[in-house]
Amino acid sequence: MKYDYLVVGSGLYGAVFAHEAKAHGKSVLVIDKRPHVAGNVYTENVEGIHVHVYGAHIFHTNDRKVWDYITRFAEFNRFTNSPVANYKGELYSLPFNMYTFNKMWGVVTPEEAEAKINEQRSEITGTPKNLEERAISLVGRDIFEKLIKGYTEKQWGRDCSELPSFIIKRLPVRLTFDNNYFNALYQGIPMGGYTRMIEKLLEGIEVRLNTDYLENKAELDSLAEKVVYTGPIDAYFGYRLGYLEYRSVRFETELLDQPNFQGNAAVNYTDRETPWTRIIEHKWFEFGRDAEGNDLPKTVISREYSSEWKPGDEPYYPVNNEKNGRLYEQYRQLAEKERHVIFGGRLGQYRYYDMDQVIAEALRCSEQELD
Repeated sequence: MKYDYLVVGSGLYGAVFAHEAKAHGKSVLVIDKRPHVAGNVYTENVEGIHVHVYGAHIFHTNDRKVWDYITRFAEFNRFTNSPVANYKGELYSLPFNMYTFNKMWGVVTPEEAEAKINEQRSEITGTPKNLEERAISLVGRDIFEKLIKGYTEKQWGRDCSELPSFIIKRLPVRLTFDNNYFNALYQGIPMGGYTRMIEKLLEGIEVRLNTDYLENKAELDSLAEKVVYTGPIDAYFGYRLGYLEYRSVRFETELLDQPNFQGNAAVNYTDRETPWTRIIEHKWFEFGRDAEGNDLPKTVISREYSSEWKPGDEPYYPVNNEKNGRLYEQYRQLAEKERHVIFGGRLGQYRYYDMDQVIAEALRCSEQELD
């Protein structure tokens, strides 16, 4: 059988495109090299807890069109992301708000907090030369040292004074007692987990798992008129121009025979000495209860370790600096010559996308392609 579209990757981008293609009467084959659908948003049920296997995914958007679209495939709960920072045993609220400033300096009013921040920001004069100077110029030395420096250095594997200033465009400072990290109009976690949501998107579509596209490219290409490729763009071209850089993440996940480990879905460890960047306690994404509303007696935690990507690792975050930007542009020009291939998603377009942006981009592409 000849398909209209071969979709490589069953993550958000691939699943949304495949769904739209089927809705337009097209025949679609979805393949994935992993043994499961859903890409990095894959969740699996462990003791009634939906574990975010590839890291925390909290859906948030201000885009009504995207929200209306994705809620056709899942009901979302009212989870609000309110992470906590742990600096050597001191706990602070994130994002930076009045709770943070009260704990840091003992200030009580917004006026006092603003005065303290402004006093510390004045340390940097002129244009910031690196991330360290940029952060201090935005929020001052104390917040930088305790809540930004160690965490950022673990994330990027480099000293803050060696990182370019453009990585931090802004740092939200709230002179209110608002712990809502994303401040998005629509926010939550799909009830029943992300995997179930992706399965609904892919209903009625043929899916082949454990199928590596690049290892069987000629044979798979011959099955379809067009390919939608959501893997790394440099891998598609056999790295012929060189490797794009990514950050990778390693997870250590444990099932614990206790009902509550840290009392919050996400705790960031912001000192340099703690090797992990954060600990996720998955049950709190759904308020510690199962589908029937019963309290869960056990808990699952995941420690996250950031690392430099090397071939064979999972690529997570594109390193969007000037060097990689130039290399990606060369790959993009090669991609444009591939008349029967659409490159999409975070890896195919070498861009950091939030989930709502991936959905919006897949919808935009499918409208352009299918209408």
